[in-house]
Amino acid sequence: MSVLSDKWIKKMSLEKEMIAPFVENQNRGDNISFGLSSYGYDARVSNEFKIFTNVHSTVVDPKNFSQESFVTKKEDVCIIPPNSFVLASTVEYFKIPRDVLVICLGKSTYARCGIIVNVTPLEPEWEGHVTLEFSNTTPLPAKIYANEGACQFIFLKGDQSPEVSYADRKGKYMKQLGVTLPKV
Repeated sequence: MSVLSDKWIKKMSLEKEMIAPFVENQNRGDNISFGLSSYGYDARVSNEFKIFTNVHSTVVDPKNFSQESFVTKKEDVCIIPPNSFVLASTVEYFKIPRDVLVICLGKSTYARCGIIVNVTPLEPEWEGHVTLEFSNTTPLPAKIYANEGACQFIFLKGDQSPEVSYADRKGKYMKQLGVTLPKV
C-alpha cells in the first residue's frame, strides 16, 4: 500500500472529479488552510452544523437516533459548547476509486485548541460529502470556521482492487449529501 502524491490527487480530481470542488493549491491567508498538499487534501467544513444539546434530556442512541439530540444552525462560525460535540460535513464531494482507501486526520490548528476531528475511513468506491465529527475536549467554548480547512485526507493505493467495494455492498452512507445522521 502506498501513499498517493499531489500529482495523482490533482489528476484524479481534474479528470475523474474525485474531489469537487477541487482547490489545486494550499490556500492560507487569514483562513485555516485548505486545498491540495504534498500527500493529501485539506478539506473545508461546510456552514451547516448540528450541535448536540441536552435541552430535551434525550439519550444518544445510534440505533434510534433522535432529532432532539441537537440543534441545527447554518452560520459562518459554529461555537461548540465545552466538552460537547458537533456534526458537520465537507464542502467537497468525494468519489473514491476502487483500489484506494482514504484516511482522515484533523488539522493541527484545531488539535492545538483541544478540538478533535474524527472521520471514519472512506472505503473503495464510496462517494458523497464526508460527515465530520468535531469534539471540544476543553472546558471552554470553541469555534469552528465554515468554508475553511478542517481535516486532511490521505489517499492510500491498495496492492490490488478489493473483492467487494462499498458500492458493491450498497453501503448505507453511499452518495450522502450534507450532514448525515447515524443509520442502522
